[in-house]
Amino acid sequence: MDANMAVEVGVLDPDLLQLNDIPLPTSKPLLCKLRLDDLFSQWLSLPESQRLVLSLLEDVKAGVTLLVPGGPSNGSPGASAALLPSVFQAGNTPPLSPRSTAGSPLSPKSPMKRQGSGTTATGSPLKKTSEPVKEIIPQFYFPHGPPAPKEVEEECLAKIDKIFLSHPEGIPVAAFTSITKDVCKLPSFFSSSLFKKIDTKDTGLIAKEQFLKYWTEKNMLTTDLSTRVFEVLRQPDKNYLTQEDFRPMLRELLLTHHGLEFLHDTPEFQERYAETVIYRIFYHINRSWNGRLQLREFKRSNLIAALQQVDEEEDINKVLKYFSYEHFYVIYCKFWELDTDHDFLIDKDDLLRYGNHALTYRIVERIFSQVPRKFTSTVANKMGYEDFVWFILSEEDKSSEPSLEYWFQCVDLDADGIITPNEMQYFYEEQLHRMECMAQEPVLFEDIVCQMADMICPEKEGQFTLRDLKRCKLSGNFFNILFNLNKFVAFETRDPFLIRQEREDPTLTEWDRFAHQEYIRLSMEEDGRFE
Repeated sequence: MDANMAVEVGVLDPDLLQLNDIPLPTSKPLLCKLRLDDLFSQWLSLPESQRLVLSLLEDVKAGVTLLVPGGPSNGSPGASAALLPSVFQAGNTPPLSPRSTAGSPLSPKSPMKRQGSGTTATGSPLKKTSEPVKEIIPQFYFPHGPPAPKEVEEECLAKIDKIFLSHPEGIPVAAFTSITKDVCKLPSFFSSSLFKKIDTKDTGLIAKEQFLKYWTEKNMLTTDLSTRVFEVLRQPDKNYLTQEDFRPMLRELLLTHHGLEFLHDTPEFQERYAETVIYRIFYHINRSWNGRLQLREFKRSNLIAALQQVDEEEDINKVLKYFSYEHFYVIYCKFWELDTDHDFLIDKDDLLRYGNHALTYRIVERIFSQVPRKFTSTVANKMGYEDFVWFILSEEDKSSEPSLEYWFQCVDLDADGIITPNEMQYFYEEQLHRMECMAQEPVLFEDIVCQMADMICPEKEGQFTLRDLKRCKLSGNFFNILFNLNKFVAFETRDPFLIRQEREDPTLTEWDRFAHQEYIRLSMEEDGRFE
């Protein structure tokens, strides 16, 4: 039987079998014997072959006659030779080598001839054990957030059913706050904005099915709070927020917040408060300064935390970010003090009086040249209220990134992204002259340059970049030295008590401290006026 099998297996091409290369023995007489043993061992080790052999043995034990299709009758001398390749069903042979689409190339070591030119193997004892199983990879990226657990979804649906149970015909805007706060997890003063977003036909009522459709389409259950707020505020045809998009939310805040009830009788100040909040939001969040607030900027900001704090805190003045009424009061009164003719516009002479004439002519000239920011005022050489808000926030807190960008553009005369000693000297010359006029001991410019270099530690000597300034915590003093004499002198003679105060509460910004002190001063002046 070995001889017969050797004849049959010897004509099999190794490339067809797709077997690993077997090291050949150096002794030629043993070549066929060892090769056959190795091939047979590999074939017999296949799970399919083992099942086949066991099946045949079971048939023999049961007395079943083995028939070989297309071969000689059982018991003939050629039966055993024909059995090996014939026991496999047609079509179960291994695939051809990927090196050829027409067929497997002949092996130089194999006497096998191409099909049609002589004897060929009728089948292969090797076959794939099974077709490759296609593994289904579960979804791992969800643009609008992953789906909520079933328990959470059922809990929310139960809340919705309970709320709409008492409003079978639809829920009105007056009763919509519970949906806004408890189901959508939005601040309560977003109720009107959300209601109008869903009630597109202005019917005044929202049915349960109508709300569920919006709730499902916007994936309100799983999206993060920043995205939910952004979607409620933005217009349907825009992918960004403008200043106008915040006004409906702020109008509801002014009507519903206990800390702003005293403004109900003064609509003018309600409008000014809302404007100031919006200007502060865009000053800090809209880093591109183009008036279009993107979702990316929105998510990176601290506005969501401020909105939540406003919704929970009854004292609006404790919300220092954006919404404090005291901060608005300081900004508005400062503007009103400079606007002597009360036309709601200020010119260069007006701005020079800011901070008891603290600023130099040259820096005011740069501001009115609109280098750091183009004015929103339509009157030439006049600064409007929004422009003043940007100025005062930049002037009183030079530690913030928007402020550093504002003043860097003012001092960078050639707009090359580098402040050089020549540009610094252009502004400091006026400071030096003012010191001499005030009978103060002047500080030479050479000493100032050395002091600034030690303070900022620029990457390149003699070149101060915006990146250098943002990396240093004392960058505000860099600009004060150049064009704000009062703050320059205060820095040189700083009070240890004030330094200790700053260290005790590091969460307060320079703006927070300035606004608090100014509000106390303005309140005392107001009280003295009525006495």
